[in-house]
Amino acid sequence: MRVIFFGSPAFALPSLEAVAREHQVLAVVSQPDRPAGRGKKLQPPPVKELAVRIGLPVEQPTKLRDGSLAMALSALQPDVFVVVAYGRILPPDLLAVPKLGAWNVHASLLPRYRGAAPIQWAVIRGDSQTGVCVMRMEQGLDTGPVAASRAEPICDDDTAGTLAERLASLGSELLVATLQRIADGSVTLQVQDEAGATLAPLMKKEDGYLDLGAPARAVSAQARGVDPWPGATVFDVDEPMKVFGVRVIAGQGTPGEVQGLVPQGLAVACGGGAVAFAELQLPGRKRLPAAAVLAGHPIPVGTRLRSTPS
Repeated sequence: MRVIFFGSPAFALPSLEAVAREHQVLAVVSQPDRPAGRGKKLQPPPVKELAVRIGLPVEQPTKLRDGSLAMALSALQPDVFVVVAYGRILPPDLLAVPKLGAWNVHASLLPRYRGAAPIQWAVIRGDSQTGVCVMRMEQGLDTGPVAASRAEPICDDDTAGTLAERLASLGSELLVATLQRIADGSVTLQVQDEAGATLAPLMKKEDGYLDLGAPARAVSAQARGVDPWPGATVFDVDEPMKVFGVRVIAGQGTPGEVQGLVPQGLAVACGGGAVAFAELQLPGRKRLPAAAVLAGHPIPVGTRLRSTPS
């Protein structure tokens, strides 16, 4: 088929590679380059980098609602749009361009976790499984009928990052199979059950502030769900400290109370039970094992870490 691919982050790369092997990709639409790093140098999104590397033309519009992109893409006469983590909502004039519709790979089992951050919220909320769907797009937020879905377990040590890698691969496989059914006219659609709909809003920096008053299992789930972004953070008075590898351990005490160094890392009491931070990162410093950080920056037993700045 004649495909126009919309995508931006690394999550979309397996899907772009898979579609480009099986179909004619007429163009790739990605987000504009953004400043990144200490030097704020403009960096292209990963999808653009891959598209350029394999010789595909790239569009990076700053506006979608002025009609110019719809006009340009309509001239290419695409059969389908494929949308994988593009990061912007397509207006009606764009959705109307491809003759066989616009199709989205979404990283949840719809209607659960509609929105921008389904992987992160599935981990944060302690779900035992999630998955991917291929959905025919309509004007609502991830409300279109589902053509295919596949479940994936969430492991106890999964972060949003490790889970995203598996779902990206799973999504690319499901997408290729679904595109074949779209091409031969055998695709079937399942309307979403609105009663089961939940939202997965865009992550904010504050979502990474660990709620140390919650039970230990919920603290671990929150920390893993915000890894790699925005990252789990606790505060020693007002000094932020990033924490990684947050695991449930035996222990109890006042929420936020440091209990000392244990084999799993820095032990800290929660609202119920305790967790250990395997690695720590102080402002302006490297991420290191907890023991290495504490050797040069002691945090005495009994110190009360906070969930937010004082």
